Amino acid sequence: MSLVSLFLIVTGVLFNVAAQLLIKAGTNAVGYFEYSRENILPIGWKLATEPHIVGAMGCYAFGVVIWVLALSRVQVSIAYPLLSLGYVVNALAAWYLFNESFNPAKVVGMGVIILGVIIISRA
Repeated sequence: MSLVSLFLIVTGVLFNVAAQLLIKAGTNAVGYFEYSRENILPIGWKLATEPHIVGAMGCYAFGVVIWVLALSRVQVSIAYPLLSLGYVVNALAAWYLFNESFNPAKVVGMGVIILGVIIISRA
């Protein structure tokens, strides 16, 4: 895999992670809400106009463009498993930014993911 291809894949992963973190920040800003018919429009509007969530949609859109460029250079059977690195980056960022739990089970799981990515990328 070329350096450009790897850069595109990593960039795509990072845009996906950024989008997830922005959605979390956006839902934190909106706060807890009940799922009900009455809430569809007011909460839907609040979510659709929340700046973090709007930014997340932009990250997803740009990430798709990057991913298309990556897949034009790399086999999907190699590129797609590399997306799982997003789980690792996301868990670390969520721990740092949102004080989400971080425990030995997560560390072991992330190790398994990283090992799997290494195995697949060498195949």
